[in-house]
Amino acid sequence: MASHWTTRPLGLFQGGPQVENFREMASTHPARVVRRAAAPAPFEAGTRLELPATFEFEGQNLDTAQFLAEIETTGLLVVRDGRIVFERYWLGNDATTQAASWSVGKSFVSALVGVAVDEGAIRSIEDPVTRYAPSLEGGAYDGVRIKDVLQMSSGARWNEDYSDPNSDINRWLRILDDGGSLDAFAAGCVRACEPGTFNRYNTTDTHVLGMVVRGATGRSLTEYLREKLWNPLGAEADAFWVVDSTGVEVAGGGLNAVLRDYARLGELYRNGGVWNGRRLLSEGWVRASVTPDAPHLMPGSRPSADHSLGYGFQWWVPSDNGAYTAIGVYNQYVCVDPATRTVIAQTAAFRRYAADASAEFYRVGECLTLFRAIADA
Repeated sequence: MASHWTTRPLGLFQGGPQVENFREMASTHPARVVRRAAAPAPFEAGTRLELPATFEFEGQNLDTAQFLAEIETTGLLVVRDGRIVFERYWLGNDATTQAASWSVGKSFVSALVGVAVDEGAIRSIEDPVTRYAPSLEGGAYDGVRIKDVLQMSSGARWNEDYSDPNSDINRWLRILDDGGSLDAFAAGCVRACEPGTFNRYNTTDTHVLGMVVRGATGRSLTEYLREKLWNPLGAEADAFWVVDSTGVEVAGGGLNAVLRDYARLGELYRNGGVWNGRRLLSEGWVRASVTPDAPHLMPGSRPSADHSLGYGFQWWVPSDNGAYTAIGVYNQYVCVDPATRTVIAQTAAFRRYAADASAEFYRVGECLTLFRAIADA
């Protein structure tokens, strides 16, 4: 683990530039290194794809290059049939840049839960999280099923309003700058509603999943990721996982890696859990992970959710067309479209992100529409 910590504040959601911060987190926060694969397996190159010059969003024709610049895209990678067909970097990033994943890392944590289930370390996702993380007893997560936490339906009270400096997510983020225990933060959460009834996006739910994996396997998330995914996926570069001041990985958004290695998770899921002929995740886990299976998880506006996208096991399901995506703040994505055999990975640092709650300060709709146009190209 890195021994230095400059405690340079990130200043998230305050309108300032973040490109440099997002590629230098290992020098500003303590982190554990995820060593690259013993036998790295670079993606092969495919027939080059030209991005569509424009794409239509809500009746407007948007210029692709202008949009990517506006949201301060730092990297865009398109993989089709397992081969790179488009790769470009901006704003000083390149193929070796370890960029912050933010909540894209949640989908990696979900995969680790799946590995632990497949191997029997976690007996069942019907088990309560407290079976593996007993320090959560007495709080919001006491007795809550692992499945409900995977589906962001824990019932814990939570406010993920990035524009509110006093929201739960901003109090959580300040732990990264000021120090403290994310495990203790999770244990202190209180219940708001019955688990399994309301889809409320909650970053601490993912931290609880990390606690479950650690408790079930006796391994750190860094060690488990390296052994079960990073090495067998042939990761090209070292990654690192930011930790809190107690040395525990920030499961909800601390993974940092190069863009090509983010895309590997999408390719693994696109292939049903198989990588180069070797099964790393069961097909059933992959299918369940990207399939909303209850009314409060289905795509579309609904009274039982705080957003309109569908949700699986830490994967977003925007519609019923079979595509699914990992999403991180500031417009990080790993988007998978099985129908066109396409995986798209993007990093960005949109400085206006979450300046207020309106859609123009998120641009998720435009990003997903652009990815649809790229996949269909």
